[in-house]
Amino acid sequence: MSLNLERLNPNLGARIEGIDLRTVDDATLALIENALVEHKVLFFSDQHWSSVEQRRFAERFGELHVHPVFEADPEVKELVVLAYGPHRKGANDTWHADVTFAERPLKYGILFAEEIPPLGGDTLWLDTEAAYQALSAPVRQVLDDLYAVHTFLKSVDLTPSSHDEREEVRRRMPLPTRHPVVRTHPVTGRKSLYVNQAFTTHIEGLSRLESDYLLRLLLQHLENPEFQMRWRWARNTVAIWDNRSTQHLAVSDYFPAPRRVRRAAVLEERRPV
Repeated sequence: MSLNLERLNPNLGARIEGIDLRTVDDATLALIENALVEHKVLFFSDQHWSSVEQRRFAERFGELHVHPVFEADPEVKELVVLAYGPHRKGANDTWHADVTFAERPLKYGILFAEEIPPLGGDTLWLDTEAAYQALSAPVRQVLDDLYAVHTFLKSVDLTPSSHDEREEVRRRMPLPTRHPVVRTHPVTGRKSLYVNQAFTTHIEGLSRLESDYLLRLLLQHLENPEFQMRWRWARNTVAIWDNRSTQHLAVSDYFPAPRRVRRAAVLEERRPV
């Protein structure tokens, strides 16, 4: 069997048609996972998942993450609900890889679009492997042995909230953790940049000035449009991305229209290396 797959971008992104994700067998699931590692983001239209069905599909890839702060689905605690509208403006418009503040970040994100605004609310992904390869060889050599610190508290500082809300988040979050600035994909062996605007605070072993300048350089480099793709959502669409080789953001240009999506998150088996 082969997948009906259409590439969407030179670096990343593919659409797969003709599959109901509720009923895929193990052989088809293996093909989907292989395509995901290769194309980094996959899209499936006309899916009709309940919360339970979304969790059931996601846990076939591995252990699921339960977010310590974000709103959970009322039926399934492993699903995060990202719901915005007239009383709450979207707040996911910072480049990030999911949950890099944890010792074991996410392997895959699996998002289901329940309600989409008539205009706006697109999601952008970028290819962190392409970004690494685009750096000059001397810069890659410097980065290969460096580690950076990640914490959710950096994101808290960027999010408008009361003092009490911020303190509650601080109490529930894990301590800051460290990951390599350049990680190696456990399946392909390809290297990628592993710092992001939302959670990375500094690079270890450097002065504050050196860390700030180098981190700013890398974050600006990652924003190059050559590494990116943009997806226009439709209701009942599923996106699955490889969190080990991508970053993403959701554009918050649709306020006050409603936008509601559910995300399942599959944990990595071990810390990034």
